[in-house]
Amino acid sequence: MRVPDPDIDEGDALIVVDVQRDFLPGGSLAVADGDAVIAPLNGWLSRFAAAGRPLFATRDWHPPDHCSFRAQGGPWPPHCVAGTAGAEFPAALQLPAAARIVSKATTRDRDAYSGFAGTDLDAQLRAAGVRRVFVGGLATDYCVLNTVLDARRLGYATVLLADAVRAVDVAPGDGARAVAAMLAAGATVHGG
Repeated sequence: MRVPDPDIDEGDALIVVDVQRDFLPGGSLAVADGDAVIAPLNGWLSRFAAAGRPLFATRDWHPPDHCSFRAQGGPWPPHCVAGTAGAEFPAALQLPAAARIVSKATTRDRDAYSGFAGTDLDAQLRAAGVRRVFVGGLATDYCVLNTVLDARRLGYATVLLADAVRAVDVAPGDGARAVAAMLAAGATVHGG
């Protein structure tokens, strides 16, 4: 279900998923048109900051020998290695100083697509009194999908920011199937 431009309420938070240089054009695991998420996310970051609501940014923060890398038998080229330029948020993404950074997949032997997997994101949201999350970032069919599904499983009302996501589409239509799965799980869609 698509919703009109929602007001930001007291129980809301924004989650920006994995907008990192390696996932942008020119990066080692670039999402086609991935940089198109930055402008709409900057708008949401500004709105949430002005409303004084919590802002979170997840990031892959892998060791050099992470299990998701092809050299270790995983499906992906090396990407978002902790402390490298590719793991950085792009300068164009206007993350306020108050944004809380959530690092995931930080150990060699465990992958994590969801911002909730192996992190304290749920605990931080609950401590802030959050009941509804707005989610955008990269990529629709992997980390956004899993973050949204976990948010729903954990009981958060969830709004997918459709104009602020892009898909990898390893198989054609993966992004559309991911959106359908998020809707089936009870998320709503704004924009797009």
